[in-house]
This record gives sequence, structure tokens and C-alpha cells, in this order.
Amino acid sequence: MSILVNQSTRVVIQGITGREGSFQAQKCIEYGTKVVAGVTPGRGGESFEGVPVFNTMRDAVRETDPECSLIFVPAPFAADAILEAV
Repeated sequence: MSILVNQSTRVVIQGITGREGSFQAQKCIEYGTKVVAGVTPGRGGESFEGVPVFNTMRDAVRETDPECSLIFVPAPFAADAILEAV
């Protein structure tokens, strides 16, 4: 399955407050990507560069209706992050 991504695609970033996630999120925002939410367990209620951070994907999806997810989590948590995104 492929997805077409353009400047109006609503993106959520899992792991937005981590080292790699925050770096890539900043680059996406600078480029003009429509980052509507971030997810980091335990950091819900915070924001990153004006992007709201949620504890779970369920909360992020309910509040922001994203169409695409970028995942920047440590390898041991990647499978769970992928399943949560689906």
C-alpha cells in the first residue's frame, strides 16, 4: 500500500520529545510539514514548537485527526509504536 503525501497531509510524530524525534520534528516544521501532534508517554499536555504532545496515539488521533505518522522511538519500542499507529 502506498500513500500520497503533500503539503496538506496532517502528521503526528511518535517520540517527538526524544533526541531524534525533536530534531526531525523541527526540520519538518521548518520545511512546512503540517505537524499536528506529537506523542510521548508521560509528556501529555506539553507542547513542542507549538505542537501539542499527547500521552497516547489514541488521544492524538481523537484530538487532531492525523493522516500519517512518523515514528522516532528506541528500537525495543518500535513494534508497539507501529501497532499503536495502525
